[in-house]
Amino acid sequence: MRADRLVSLVLLLRQRGRLSAPALARELEVSTRTVLRDIEALSAAGVPVHAERGRHGGFALLPGFRTELTGLNHDEALALLVAGSRRGAQAFGLGSALASAMLKVVDALPESHRDTAAGVAERLLIDPETDLLARRQAVDEVPGPVAAEVRRAVLAGRKLRIRYAAVDQAPRWRTVDPVGLVTVRDQGYLLATRSGADRTYRLSRIMAAEELPEPAQRPDRVDLDRAWQDRSTRFRTGGDLVTALVRVAPERRQDLVGTALAVLSEEAEETEGAESAEGADAGGTLRLEVTFQDARHAVWALWQLATDAEVLAPEWLRTTLRDRAAAVATRYEAPPEPLSG
Repeated sequence: MRADRLVSLVLLLRQRGRLSAPALARELEVSTRTVLRDIEALSAAGVPVHAERGRHGGFALLPGFRTELTGLNHDEALALLVAGSRRGAQAFGLGSALASAMLKVVDALPESHRDTAAGVAERLLIDPETDLLARRQAVDEVPGPVAAEVRRAVLAGRKLRIRYAAVDQAPRWRTVDPVGLVTVRDQGYLLATRSGADRTYRLSRIMAAEELPEPAQRPDRVDLDRAWQDRSTRFRTGGDLVTALVRVAPERRQDLVGTALAVLSEEAEETEGAESAEGADAGGTLRLEVTFQDARHAVWALWQLATDAEVLAPEWLRTTLRDRAAAVATRYEAPPEPLSG
């Protein structure tokens, strides 16, 4: 691990010029003291790195220094394979490996291409952490050691012991046969079997993990896309699912569909006085039958739509939303009490 970090440090200085110790520490995800020790190690190994004093000082390499440091290690190569989204790599615990790999890829380019690539990269931003309303995107946080242990067991084909915290349950240990890893909307999942039955575990709920020496009981080949589709179908058709009939304004249809698990039926409704039979295009509404994961999910999703949606059935869901709206209205009926002080 330290050898990889030393390589990344040299590449950072080659590509960005002078950098301070705190800046290097942030890039390498280590302490400033560790950076200073690495600088000393590079100097002792003959790498011409020197310190520049002053307010804008830092560390830099002598001009023209170049060495062949671009070989990718296993995790860096793996990170590039899942780098369709940087946060996708983060979900599998490969964020730092991806950053290190990209440094090596850029350094391997001819100088003219390297300069062009750096300029282009500054003009492109993919999947920022916040949207235009400054809302942070939900990204699962998975401890690095846990992600690494799960990943090793998946790739090596060995059994895995995990301490898993299911929803509304205390964490407990279980032994599984890992099949593969999937990331969906920046949330990572472990597909596995347990006692021969399919199981899906959210990575952020794995508190600890231990790769076991025994080989996993699993097929030699797997179609992860098909396996995920099968599990998704079973999830949508079982458990505590809630089916609701909802009238929604056309402009909010996508908001409803985006939060529901599935759309079972859809039809356009004409409002009174609409001249066209095109339903929503003539000022009408849409009537959708949709499913939600459970009662809590249904209430949350429909509350976001406010008066742009109306639950027609089931009655308990309609009543729940009505009571919540009444409670909010009551809270705002009277002016607020003066602030003390």
